[in-house]
Amino acid sequence: MTTVRMAVMDPELEAFVPLFPRADLTDPVADRKKFAELATAVPAPDTADMEIEDRTVPADPDVAVRIYRPHGAQGAVVWLHGGGWIMGDLDTEHPWAARLAAASGQVVISVGYRLAPEDRFPAALDDASAVLSWAVEHAAELGVDPGRIAVGGHSAGAGLAAGLALRARDQQGPQICFQLLNQASLDDRQQTWSARHFTETPWANRSKIAEAWRHYLGSAPASPYAAPARAAELSGLPPAYVATAEFCPNRDEDIEYAVRLLQSGVSVELHQWPGTFHGSHAILSAEVSQRQIAELGAVLHRALAN
Repeated sequence: MTTVRMAVMDPELEAFVPLFPRADLTDPVADRKKFAELATAVPAPDTADMEIEDRTVPADPDVAVRIYRPHGAQGAVVWLHGGGWIMGDLDTEHPWAARLAAASGQVVISVGYRLAPEDRFPAALDDASAVLSWAVEHAAELGVDPGRIAVGGHSAGAGLAAGLALRARDQQGPQICFQLLNQASLDDRQQTWSARHFTETPWANRSKIAEAWRHYLGSAPASPYAAPARAAELSGLPPAYVATAEFCPNRDEDIEYAVRLLQSGVSVELHQWPGTFHGSHAILSAEVSQRQIAELGAVLHRALAN
């Protein structure tokens, strides 16, 4: 008789689960405050070896960005924060954008996109598109090669990055050289095995994700630019790195998207992190979280510097 060993959560991560504040996204204003409090508790990164500048990208409306410039950078990533399209800003993303810039040695353009439900889809995607176009047009000013511009993000931000790549392909937009997709929110339908079974997992669970999609889409049907898993055709997209967390409702939609990219002729690196949950990379004292952040930086370096 074969004994099947059930998956277990990393013990370093599990110890932090009771400390996570409850956020069900029914009150976006209150949840934004909790999200900001979590971000302020993250240890400040070392930014001595980079220049950091707040800018405004001209658009309708204008978009705030924070630019991280390590010395010797060759490329840049348009970086989109997580938070279910409802929470997060340039300040809450600062610990991660700065660490990504330091670990990769590349320019990180963190985007302060508009949030739902006040500004529903496609507002955030329009903001990201404006910043992407601006980055390519101002590559010389940024000190990078215009052919080495990537898109990426965490969670909802990774979903935005995937949607941005689809829109740029379909509308003959700026050339994107790479997608860095970490625990992406790609599918509003919540029909995968992980979406149906991880209903009470830490930080992200089925009801919270459903509420995020409701705020983001409103009554409008989901298009592939909002929910990239709905895209019928994935050929012609940039190479991608896709990272998933084992105990995350998004896990299987991300894996399925990565496989579909591969089957469409797109080069993909897929890393499923065992024992982790959605957003657990934020627990910097855990060894696996340190490896996750380091790998994001290493992957971006390979994509933009080689």
